[in-house]
Amino acid sequence: MRAAIRSSDGRARGSGEGGPRNSDFGLAGIAENIPGRISVSTRGNGLGGTLRGVHSSPRPRLAPRALLAALALALPGCAETLGRFGVVLRNAAALVTPVRRVPGRITQPARPDARLAVLWVGHATALVQIDDRFVLTDPVFTSAVGQVSPRVVEPGIDPAHLPRLDVVLVSHTHFDHLSQGSIEMLAPRAAHLLVPSGAMVYVPDVALPATELPTWTYWEDRGMRVTAVPVDHVGWRYGADAAWMTDSFTGYVIEYHGLTVYFGGDSAYAPTLFRATAARFPRIDLALLPIAPIEPRRFIGHRHMDPTQALAALRDLGAAHLVPIHFDTFIHSADAVGDAPAALRRAIVAQSVDPATVSILAVGEQRVIVPRAPAEGEGLPAAIDPANHPRRP
Repeated sequence: MRAAIRSSDGRARGSGEGGPRNSDFGLAGIAENIPGRISVSTRGNGLGGTLRGVHSSPRPRLAPRALLAALALALPGCAETLGRFGVVLRNAAALVTPVRRVPGRITQPARPDARLAVLWVGHATALVQIDDRFVLTDPVFTSAVGQVSPRVVEPGIDPAHLPRLDVVLVSHTHFDHLSQGSIEMLAPRAAHLLVPSGAMVYVPDVALPATELPTWTYWEDRGMRVTAVPVDHVGWRYGADAAWMTDSFTGYVIEYHGLTVYFGGDSAYAPTLFRATAARFPRIDLALLPIAPIEPRRFIGHRHMDPTQALAALRDLGAAHLVPIHFDTFIHSADAVGDAPAALRRAIVAQSVDPATVSILAVGEQRVIVPRAPAEGEGLPAAIDPANHPRRP
């Protein structure tokens, strides 16, 4: 079944996929495949042919963990051109510390007691359940970003334990948001992938229907609607592609069964854009908003919210509840692990925000935002019985 794609004024925008998909190639391929053997092949996909990008041979671990992480901080992406030597110095211990394990990771995330629940997988990856539908945001399950920046903590759920995903959302093309290896990993268990305008060029050619969604257009499938909404960020992946990847970043609003979820991806504080979204979606039940990186602000403040600004964005959006994301997973700034949630807790007190409206989750923690109220004696709802969401091999 193909889902409808329409602008927010109801005009049809087509029902198919976006532009041709390419895996990364050229400098892109080199960045994604260090060290490895690069080969390029072509494969038709019904869209007039696609450059089926870069593959690499199995990669031995040729460089120490700290060196790889330092290299990652020198690559383009959400870290941008920070004072990277200061970043490395402050986080030197984290660069050589083994990846922290998440105790008791959830293996059955479908919640019969929830109408709306969220499980924070880490960084901008969150599993959102709205009744019987499941949405995954900015999936990154690989052990490193761009093959060189290691994780601080393992993903909060094993991808083998994910339910059938109705849609996967990618907010922009930076390595820590569009992970080619993760998309390949999830293709067998996902129904559709949504990406911003122009991002299809970096989507791997896998058996997963994918659609580019321009701002203020929506994708709809069996009563669930996902609308691309404006945020303030950048869309390039390597820097050299900045000239043409000018619109390849977005936020999303998910609507289903009277519940509404906002996913901000990555954004600077942009009150005009957030209020424009609130005007079109006057009742947002949950906002997933980035709260980091924080420092150094003079380098990253124009593209990333800090915790104080995230609370202001929550008010601008008129959202009822905040789950913060985009912190304590990779080393992207001068922030130490724990800085961002601590700053958010201070901002909650300083701004007299009701703490019950903010859920600061640990990686792997799941929170019910809107509980289900089943009739007395009612068993597990059939729509979210794990038996009805078989794992794909």
